[in-house]
Amino acid sequence: MIYIKFQDLSMEKQEELLQVSREHVTHLFGDSIKKYVEETGANYENLIDEEMIKNLYNYNFVFNI
Repeated sequence: MIYIKFQDLSMEKQEELLQVSREHVTHLFGDSIKKYVEETGANYENLIDEEMIKNLYNYNFVFNI
C-alpha cells in the first residue's frame, strides 16, 4: 500500500509516484519488454511509460485526511 496525505497531491508527488511505478515496471518486466522491442522494433521508452501508467492502477492507495 502507498500512504499519501490528501493535501500532498502536488506535481512533485505525482512525479514521485510515476518514478516508483517506472522502477517497479522496469524491475518486473524490463527483460521481456526489451525482448519484445528487439523483435518488433517498438519504442522501449513508450512501452515502459504505458506500462508505468497501467501499473499505478494496481497499487492500493490510502489517503490520510
